[in-house]
This record gives sequence, C-alpha cells and structure tokens, in this order.
Amino acid sequence: MYMITRETIFFINLRHAYLLAPFNAAKISSRTVLFTFVPEECLNIEKLTEIFGASMSRAWIATDCKDLGDKVEERDKDAMKLENAELKLIKTANDRRLKWEKKYAKAEKKGKAKPKRKNVDEEATMVSEWMKKKDRPTHRLGKIPLIGKKVDTIDWSRAELQRLIPEVQKDQQAAISLKGKKLNSVFVEFHSQTAADAAYRKMSAKKPPHMDARAIAVTPDEVVWKNLRIKKMERRLRILGTSIFLSLMIIFWAIPVAVVGAISNINYLTSNVPFLSFINDIPSVILGVVTGLLPSLLLSILMALVPIICRLMAKLSGEVTTPAVELKCQNWYFAFQVIQVFLVTTFSSGAASVASQIVDNPSLATTLLARNLPKASNFFISYIIVQGLGIAAGNLLNIGSLIMFTVVGKFLDKSPRKMYNRYIRLAGLGWGSLYPKFGCLGVIAISYSCIAPLVLGFATIGFLLIYLAVRYNMFYVLTNQVNTKGHSYARALQQLTVGVYISEICLLGLFAINTAPGPIVLMAVFIAFTVIYHIIMHHALHPLTMYLPESYDNDDQLAMFATGENESYDATKASLPPSESQNLTAQKSSSKKVSFFGRVFDPKKFNSHDRVKGFISDHHSPPSYEDAMADTAYLDPVVTSEVPTLWVARDQMGISAREIKETSKILPMSDEHATFNEKGRVVWDEDRVLEAPIWEKRVDY
Repeated sequence: MYMITRETIFFINLRHAYLLAPFNAAKISSRTVLFTFVPEECLNIEKLTEIFGASMSRAWIATDCKDLGDKVEERDKDAMKLENAELKLIKTANDRRLKWEKKYAKAEKKGKAKPKRKNVDEEATMVSEWMKKKDRPTHRLGKIPLIGKKVDTIDWSRAELQRLIPEVQKDQQAAISLKGKKLNSVFVEFHSQTAADAAYRKMSAKKPPHMDARAIAVTPDEVVWKNLRIKKMERRLRILGTSIFLSLMIIFWAIPVAVVGAISNINYLTSNVPFLSFINDIPSVILGVVTGLLPSLLLSILMALVPIICRLMAKLSGEVTTPAVELKCQNWYFAFQVIQVFLVTTFSSGAASVASQIVDNPSLATTLLARNLPKASNFFISYIIVQGLGIAAGNLLNIGSLIMFTVVGKFLDKSPRKMYNRYIRLAGLGWGSLYPKFGCLGVIAISYSCIAPLVLGFATIGFLLIYLAVRYNMFYVLTNQVNTKGHSYARALQQLTVGVYISEICLLGLFAINTAPGPIVLMAVFIAFTVIYHIIMHHALHPLTMYLPESYDNDDQLAMFATGENESYDATKASLPPSESQNLTAQKSSSKKVSFFGRVFDPKKFNSHDRVKGFISDHHSPPSYEDAMADTAYLDPVVTSEVPTLWVARDQMGISAREIKETSKILPMSDEHATFNEKGRVVWDEDRVLEAPIWEKRVDY
C-alpha cells in the first residue's frame, strides 16, 4: 500500500507538471469543458455568458446532426465509389495498353505485321481508344444484388455527388447557425486553464443551473457525438442494462471456455455422448488438427472478444468521450481478468491438487486444502513466465502488423489512398485492454507474495521483459489514439490494491483452517488497517488525480494527504503558470543525485512537483489557431466535413487527365505522385507524404 501511495503521489506531480506546461495549457482542449444535461433555458450564448461571466471565451451548443451525418456518409461513400470506378477504368485501359505493347514488341522482334487492337470502339473515342464503352465500370442499383437496374458507375456517381454536395453544404450552414434541434450538451471554452478547471470542479447537476460537467481537456475527435443526444433517464437505463449484461458475461464466461476445452478431449466426449460417435470416423490427421489447434484458436478468439465487448457496452451505456469509454472498459476487463483468469483458475488448481486425497479421506478436506492451496502457485509461475516471454516476444516481433503491412497490404491495397493510409497510420494503444492484463499479473504476484514468495522472483523477471518490450513499442511503433490524461495509469495503480486484499483474505482463511487464534486476530487487524488506510488515501489523493492543484506548491498537496483535507478550488486565487526562473530551479533540483532509498522512502522531497517539472520537455511551442479553425473546433465533425479529394494513378495515355477534367467540375480529383509501374501495378511516391493530395494537417486541439 505504501508503494502504491508513493507511486500515486509521483504520478500526481508528474501529471500536474505536464498539464500545466505552457505548450499544453495553451491548447483549446485544455481550456474547454463539456457540460451535459444542460437545461433548455441555458442553451443560448447569452445565458451561458451570464452563468460563467467574463471567464468564458466561446461556447459551442451541440445540435442534432443525425440527418446531416447520413448525408455526409452517403456523400463520402459515393465519392469513394467514384474514385474506385475511375481507377478501375484507368487501370483496365493501362493493362490493355501494356498487353498490346508486349505483343507489338514480340511481333517487331520476329519481323511480323503490327497487331491490331481488337477492343477499339471508334464511336467512343472520348471514353478511351483502348476500351469499348460497354467495358466501363458498372453496378446495379438497389440493396438486393443482381436485381437492380444496371448503371454506369462513373456517370451515376457524378450525378449523385452533384446532387448531394450542395445539400450537405446547405445543411452544414444551417447547423453552424444553430437552426437545427439543440441537444442538451454544450462545450464551453474559457480564457484560462484554471478557470476551466474551476468550472469543471464546481459545476454539478445537483446545484443550479443543474448541468453536469462530464469532461475536460478532450479533443473533438475524442467525443462520441451520437451519445450527446441521450437523455438522463435513458442513460441511467443504459448503464443498468450494460452493467447487468457485463456482470452476467463475466460470471458465465466459463461456459464457452468449457465448451472449447471439451473439444480438446474428443475421446471423452464420444464415449459419454453417444450421438457424437460419428466423430471417430473422421481421419486421424484431421482429428488431430481439430483437437490440437482449434481449441487454442477458439480460446484466443474468445479472449480477444472480451475487451471489444466491454468497449461496445461502454459506448452503449452513454459515455460521451472515448477516454471515458476506455476507463469503463478498463474497469470491466480488469474484473474479468481477476475473476476468470485468476480466481477461477486458483480454485480449480487448488482443488485438483488434492482431489484424489479428499476422495480417499473426506474428513481431511479442510486440512488438505490449507496445506495444498499454495500448489496453485505452480500454475501461476508458469503463467507469468509464459506471459512475460509471450508478451515481450509478441510486442517486439509484432507479427500481425508485419504480415498486414508486407503481405496482406500488397494484395488488398490496390489504390493510392489505401496504400497511403496503411503507410502513414500506426497501430494505437488501447489502454482499456492493456492495463488490465498487466494489472492482473500484478494482482497475482501480490496475492501469492506471502503464500508462495517464489512467485515474486518470476514476476520481477516477467515484468522486466514486458517493460522493455512495451517501452520500445510506445516510443517507436505505436501511437496514442486515446489520451486519458493519465487516468488509466492512476486507476491501474488503485486496482493493484485488489491483490493486497486477496493476499490478506487468503492468509486469514489459511489461519482459520489451521485454527490459529493469534494470527487470525493479527490478520483481522491488518485487514481493518488496510481498509482504513485505503479510504484515507482515496479521499486525499483521488481529487488530485482528477483536478489541477490550487497551488503549485507540492508541500501543500502532501499536507492535504496527511490531514485528509481537500479545499474547494477558487479560480480567483489560482497561481499563474510557472515562470522561467521556476523552471530553471526545477531543472537544477532534478539534476541533483538522488539515492534509491531517498526516492523510495522520501517521495515528498525527491518526487515533488518542482522536481518532476524538469522531466517535461520545454522544446514544444504553444499551439496557435486560426480564427476560423478555433470558431468551429467543437462543432460536430459532420458540420465541418469537407468534400473528399479523389486520388487516382496517372497513366501514359492521358485518361486520368481527361477524367480529372470532367470530375473536377463536381469535386476535387488528382493524379499527382501516383502512377503505374511496368507491370501495371499502382505505386505512389512514399518520399512525398506531405505532398499527397489527401494529406491533411493535424490540428493539435
């Protein structure tokens, strides 16, 4: 518990130092708060200005953009259909040209007559001299395949886009003017980070004006926009329904796992279930593959589905930001890991090790269980070794991404857009599924630290291997798609306390089985002390993990932890960001040598706010925003969605130039930095990523 507290204090100071750094404090997101369940009378700029006063900079009232979103989705879908059809047209003509040139080269080499082109349509030279008009890309209308009317894909897509684009632009202007239905959610930007934090801390749905501060410092792409339409009662019902579903899933997940496990023991199934006897007629080679590989594959798929289901349920429950979705996923997935991976396995392993002896002498059940329960640690020693080696090797090898990039991409990516997207995009970190796996290993190690201390040695080696592999991936391979501002790490630290409680309860049970009154009393006292300490720690430190400090003096923060006090935040008394002299002092203090024991046993001095400020790089300049960009920052993305630019490959016959001329009358289209190689395959210039037609500058909100 001490180490968890110490690490939490260090995390708090490091988090505050990062959030208060000038480059982060100047971001629009750092000064913006999302309020939900806003009363209807407050859904106007004048009323919001009256509530928040001069500290408010601007506000964005969310509107119902469902119909607009459907039109934008249809527009983009038709645009991609047109792009694929244009590329198919150009590629088909180019392939025929290459084929004819190959025949011509052979005929010329043999001195024969020049071969004729059989597919020329003299009456359709505007389409292409290399293709007949009937060879142009076509598709059938309607949702049922092979039934609808057959139309020319390029002509049809152009006509649809010519109709949709003006409609979308008109609806977008209406949404910007707030002419649509207003939702009960609003984004409010403040002039300073401290004012935003004060509003986020103080505003509550229980007090006037009865609006709920749901999120702060979230970027526009982290908002789950469709959930902003959810009413308060609907959200409560959603939370109840998803909680019941996930609870039942965690409890009864052993059923599908047992079914998968039964597949590996076909002989037992066929001998006890007569109607499955036909399985014995399957060839032994096929049966060996089914019993050997299929259970492992199915079990891997089942385990991979758990975080996916947890994320889906988190979104269905009404969470309005992706960081909140990840945090809820982390809670449920951790519960699944502890119950299904740890506790169920522990009980089954302990029972299995003494099953034969209990059958011989049932009266010795309690004594044998107390004596043999630690034998379950043998499984977890192997489990930790496998996880340490497996996760480390898997992260370093990254075989899935390697195959997708080098093999699958060559067969699936036929357009410049797909090649470009695969080249520039990195895999993201899913904190909601990452921390529970490591947290479960930590809980296992802590739980068995007293029952079987040997586990700690293997856990140390396993965590070291995992740390080295994950650290490398975070620096060079993966990207952070969802920024929880450190909340996932803080929650993972608190989840480690589950291991402390399980360890103490197990010791209490073992002492009770062996009828040892003295140790039982001591363990009961220890458990009570742990609970009290945990409550005090949570009461003192949890607000500091959620909000910015009133003062940057870390001594005051640690004093609050010691006394358990947490004063309300007053924006009028907030300090200004640290000056350059304070940064210099922090750098000097961070340069002092600190002993290992000093860092561990005196975190107040050696992990203080002033010291950890030296860990934050000051090379990043504060972001700047254009007025138009800032004014539309927190509008629904469909409101600011622009017409997509089509990207095709350039050919030697001039077909792409001709198609660009026609299509550009409706929407942008380009063939720059993409062409066909000598084999007729599409290639693009990987050295000109920033010059690609579909490149978009990332705005750091």
